[in-house]
This record gives sequence, structure tokens and C-alpha cells, in this order.
Amino acid sequence: MENYRLLLFSALILVLFLMWDAWQTDYGPIPLMPPPPPQPSASSEDSSPAPALPEKGLDTPPPEGVSGTAPPAMADMDTGPVLAGQAIEVKTDLLTVKIEMTSGDLYEVQLLDYPVSLKKPNEPVSLLHQADPDLFVTQSGLRAISGPSATHETAQFSASKSHYQLAPGEDSLVVPLTWEDESGIKVTKTYIFHRDSYEVDLNLKIENGTDQVWTGRPYAQFIRTPPKSDSFFVRSYIGAVFSTEENEYQKVDFGDLASEPFERHSSGGWAAMLQHYFVAAWIPREEGSNYYYGRHVQGSRYIAGVMPSQQTVAPGESGEFKLSLFAGPKIQDRLAATAPKLNLTVDYGKLTILAEPLFWLMSWFHSLVGNWGWAIVLLTVMVKLIFFKLSQTSYRSMARMRKLQPRLLALKEQHGDDRHKMGQAMMELYRKEKVNPMGGCLPILVQIPVFIALYWMLIESVELRHAPFAFWIQDLTAKDPYYVLPLLMGVSMFVQQKLSPAPTDPIQAKVIALMPVMFTIFFVLFPAGLVLYWVVNNILSIAQQWYITRQIEKEG
Repeated sequence: MENYRLLLFSALILVLFLMWDAWQTDYGPIPLMPPPPPQPSASSEDSSPAPALPEKGLDTPPPEGVSGTAPPAMADMDTGPVLAGQAIEVKTDLLTVKIEMTSGDLYEVQLLDYPVSLKKPNEPVSLLHQADPDLFVTQSGLRAISGPSATHETAQFSASKSHYQLAPGEDSLVVPLTWEDESGIKVTKTYIFHRDSYEVDLNLKIENGTDQVWTGRPYAQFIRTPPKSDSFFVRSYIGAVFSTEENEYQKVDFGDLASEPFERHSSGGWAAMLQHYFVAAWIPREEGSNYYYGRHVQGSRYIAGVMPSQQTVAPGESGEFKLSLFAGPKIQDRLAATAPKLNLTVDYGKLTILAEPLFWLMSWFHSLVGNWGWAIVLLTVMVKLIFFKLSQTSYRSMARMRKLQPRLLALKEQHGDDRHKMGQAMMELYRKEKVNPMGGCLPILVQIPVFIALYWMLIESVELRHAPFAFWIQDLTAKDPYYVLPLLMGVSMFVQQKLSPAPTDPIQAKVIALMPVMFTIFFVLFPAGLVLYWVVNNILSIAQQWYITRQIEKEG
């Protein structure tokens, strides 16, 4: 029995360590200056379908079905400044956005409902921002196969005013930007903002005033540098994600892009850049084949984007391309309503099958009590009720084992160091008394996957970001600032040990006695919401175990 218990506790500690280590591996620090990607050889360039590209600027694949010269080296892309010229400021009920007048691109998006920290309640999170070494902006335009292009480097857009604000009673706000080429090509780049929405529509309209056919396709991409992590112990994935027909949710981190460019063709889908709690995604809104791409650009810059299908515009005619940009928090309902599979950016890992129903249940409790901390308490009670019968069986087995403790000690004294005879005598006693020595391990085994699923759920749920519980707990996703909950957790584990049968081996008894201390140290680093779940679960387990133990003792 004691060997099984020691093994189980050791396994749980190992799981906690591996969980933390996996977090570091997947979401840990990324080098800001990765090695340059390998340059393709001349032979490989000649053998690949490489259509003609503009002389400079956007390093993306051109429209399909057009042959020509090989693309320039990736280092040629975006060597100039990202921000130049006067800015247009747009303000809605949820966003403050800045658009660079010349290129017509969004270079700053502030999320007004999400402060940077509890200490800076009036400073909103800037999801998009133009500031090296933490650059994260959008770039978009039209790439021509025949006729002039209107890229973020070649076009010079203008607007009728520099300030736009969503007025009370209005549901949408239209911000048009225009550019006209000397040959007669006119492009209107229109952003449409919506009330109570983090989605921004982008319409690119081209009017062909020349005597030649214009053929091309739009592009929309993010360019960013890997930011430094704010926390050594709590990190989330920061990098590119693509959704295509081949893979509905594919993470391609900066290290992968530094080694090899990403390229996929797909109908539907989206391209995104993720960070903790927030996401920015470009979503094509037209039917057709979309080209998704990502690559290392220059220095520590990376791009991820999409080129929707091409159009041909005859002289005197016009064409329009439609895309959407989502730039906001990873709220599952909003994400699911924006694009198929976009809600997968709330990444619960391999235990999504457990984490999703746990989040749904916790959200339902929150709708009743209006406090995420109490919602976690109610969720814990519900999980405990679900496994009540299993726990009852296990605790009865542990209570019987505890009752047999004097007889086990007597057997140890009788057989001394003869472990073989001691083991035979113990198994005979278990068989005679109908006790399963492994029965007491089941509650912990059941809790491990639930615990890990809850861990990822709390880490990924922006709804809990800066969510208070009570008293000193003002952020359930941060560690307890005064370590009260971890200490309570350690005390509750100590009480549970006293209710459980002690190992007959003195060395194992000392090791198990240290478990509450070791777990307390682990839990000091975990989010307060997770420790709250464990404390409440332990208290409920103590009450159930104490009641069952008294019943067994009364049976004589």
C-alpha cells in the first residue's frame, strides 16, 4: 500500500513538473535575433513555380498561374520604416485605432476595456503597436499581375479628415482612404468599424480608368517581432497560427518560420498572430482559393498573412475585395461568431475535451453569482459531486486500511526484514478483510487530468484576467500575493494525510510527510484560481473522508 501511495504522490509531482516544463518548451522565451533562413539555391528557384514580384516591399507569393522571375530574397522585404506620415485616429466604444495615412495600414489598436495591469487601470492594452523591439502592425494592399500595384509601400493614400469617432446611436463607422495612379487606376481602401465589436471590415475597391485589363489580388498580413516575456513562470504561446482545409488549427512559431517559410493554399481559413489572452487575425471574406504564408523577414521581424483569390478588372470597370480583421481578446463566443475555428485560438492543449465543458460550466455559474472566484468554488463542488461515489468507495478503502494499521505494524514486527513473508502476510490480510490497497489512490488519479485541464483553462481564459475573488485576491490568473491559498492548500494536505493510513516503512513515511511542503512550494507559483480549486477540493475531501472514517470505526 505504502509503495503505491509513494509512487502516486511522486507521479503527481512529476506531472506538475512536466506540465511546467512543457509550458516553458512550448511557450517559453524566443530568441529575438534568430539565425537567418537558408537562401534557396539557383536550381531550386528555377524549378519552383515563382511568378513575378514587385521590385521591393511585400515578400509574399504572387497570384497563381503566372510565371516569371524568382522572388527576391526575404531580407529585401520591408527594410523601410513601418510608420511614416500623418496618422488617422479612429475611436469606437471598444477600440482606439491609429491608421498610417500614407500606406493606409493599422499600426496601433488599443483595447479600451482591458487595462495593462491593475496598477495602471487607465492605460489600455495596445494589441497592435509600432515600436521596436516590440513591433506588431498590419500591412495590406493590392498586388497586380498586370497593371500597377497598390501596396503598403507604393500607394499614397489620403483621407478627408484625420479623426473619426463612432457617434452615439450609430452602429458602424466608415473610414475611406483613396489613392489614384497616374495611369488612371483608383483604389479606395475602406475600413468599417462596428459597435460592440472587435472585428474591422476591410474593403479594397479598384476602379480601372485605363485602357488595359488589370489583374491582381489583395494581401493582408501582420509583421511583428517576438516580444520579451513578462513572467518567468507563466507564459502563453506567442506566434503565428493558420487555419486551412489541411489543418484547422496549426501553430507555426517564430523558430519554425526562421527555419522554413510556411505556405498553404486553402478555401476559407484565416491567418493570425497570438499572444496571451489576445489575438489578431486576418479573415478572407470572398469565395475562392486563398494563399496563406508566413516567414522570417529581416533581423527579428516575421510576417504571417493571406492573399485571397485574384480578380480581373476590365477597362472602365471596377472590382472589390473583402477581408476582415479581428483584433481583440480571446472571448470564445466572439471568436466563434467571427470565423469558423477562430475560437480554437483559446488553446487548452491536449485536454480540451475536459477544459471546454469545465469552462462552460464555470461560465454558467458565473452568470448566476457574478464572481469568477465563487464560480470556481461552485465548479469544484460540482466536480466533487460527479465523482462522489468513486471517492466514497476509495475513502472507505482507506478507512479500512487505517483500521488495519495496528495489525500491519504487528506483521512488520513479526516478520522483521523478511520482505517476502511480510508481503505475503499483508496480501493475505487484505484478502481476508476484503480491502483493496489501491483503492485509496483513485481520488488522486481522477483529479490529475481535471486539475491539468483546469490549469490550462484558467491560464487561457481572458474572462478571468484581472477578475477579483475576495479580500486580497484581486486577480485569479495571478499568483496569491500573500501566499495564503498555497499555505491553506498545504495545511489541507497535511490534514488529509492524518486521516489516511500511514506507511509502515519509516523512510517512506518521512518522504510522504514532506509532500504537503513540496506541493505548497509548487502551488506558490500557480494562479490563485487554480489553488482556490485545489483548496476547496481538499476541504470537501476532508469532510467526506472524516465522515466515512468515523462510520468505519463505529462498525467495530
